[in-house]
Amino acid sequence: MTHPARDLLETTTATLAPDPRANPLVPRIADGTAPLAILAALALEQTWVIPADRRAFEFLAERGEATDPRAAAFFTALAEGEALAGERLTAFTRACGVDEPGEAAYEPLPGCQAYPAYVAWLALNASPADVVLALTANFSAWGGCCATIGTALRERYGFTDEACAFFDFFAQPAPELDRMAVAAVREALDTGRLDKERAHTYGRVLQSYEAMFWTALTRVS
Repeated sequence: MTHPARDLLETTTATLAPDPRANPLVPRIADGTAPLAILAALALEQTWVIPADRRAFEFLAERGEATDPRAAAFFTALAEGEALAGERLTAFTRACGVDEPGEAAYEPLPGCQAYPAYVAWLALNASPADVVLALTANFSAWGGCCATIGTALRERYGFTDEACAFFDFFAQPAPELDRMAVAAVREALDTGRLDKERAHTYGRVLQSYEAMFWTALTRVS
């Protein structure tokens, strides 16, 4: 029998999972019809998203140390992961034809930056344990998108493994992170510190901002 924490994570993830057919961009990347300009914008938006999310996760870890130590450990691992992902992002950005001056001059799209802005809001205002549940549901959809993009970049666009490493990082299974998420949710359930309804609301809003991210990119010309 699985622990209620794992059941809750799986149920929440399934409930919040977006319809993959509703994504306006990833199918275009998958079939190779998305122009290089959109891929470049995807790379450049991530140069803003990754450091912002890393700092938000670090702050959530600090907030959770006293009351939610397992949630704090989860967010510490997430922050470390964002740092590793950031190291892999430059190769993708350069493969899209963007040099350092172009990266520095880029003006981010509000529709793409709404997601990290909300993650920062959660870092300031939400219970760390609730955010664990909300983010875990969202990460499942993001990982699936990254797996599709990584494959398409190789098969449709001729990108190297190095240029695809950013997406490979998020697409690969993360059993240790999954274990940490279960431990954090279990701790919160056992101590009565988890607000499942509030966490579901956070997850729903995150998924909406995720959808906004992809939609905003489709408007790049």
